[in-house]
Amino acid sequence: MKKFTSVLVGILCLIVSVNVNAQSKTGADYFKGKWSVLIKGTPNGDAKMIFVLENNNDSIAGVVRDTTGTEIAKITSVELKDTEVTLYFTAQGYDVNLLMTKKDDDHTTGSLMSMFDAEGERIKEMKN
Repeated sequence: MKKFTSVLVGILCLIVSVNVNAQSKTGADYFKGKWSVLIKGTPNGDAKMIFVLENNNDSIAGVVRDTTGTEIAKITSVELKDTEVTLYFTAQGYDVNLLMTKKDDDHTTGSLMSMFDAEGERIKEMKN
């Protein structure tokens, strides 16, 4: 009987430990950093941009760069929720917005101007 109780307690502990996950980051803490974003199906073909985002109080601020690192635009406005952010900026003379929705710890999905699909991937910095 002691063996049965021990096995039952062990199984219960295993189930509880599997169901307890670490808290995922949300909001500004999740979106801060560098993101490589691929915009699909634009009239000029697929476009890749780098978004460099940093915490700004309880929100986000940052810049948009091309793949060579040249700054294209500054983020002019931000709408931030737990698992999504909308970034507003000016590109080629047009005011545009990019919606990024958390997919997992290092990936986002979304759209540019609600017309073009976007996929983002966190750029991880190499630590020395």
